[in-house]
Amino acid sequence: MTELVLSGFLVFIVGGCVCVVWAARGGPRWVRAVAAITLAAGELVRRSGRSRRSSESGSDD
Repeated sequence: MTELVLSGFLVFIVGGCVCVVWAARGGPRWVRAVAAITLAAGELVRRSGRSRRSSESGSDD
């Protein structure tokens, strides 16, 4: 069951990346919407990683 969930998650990630590339080349409106959602999700993940690292390094002081 875990493999099925992880496989589905991987399909969504790869599909989002494909939509980002396609949107950069001028894809349809729905592709641009999916690309925007994918980029926003990536930004949220990146920011959460930064805040986690800064809080960990701050606890060493």
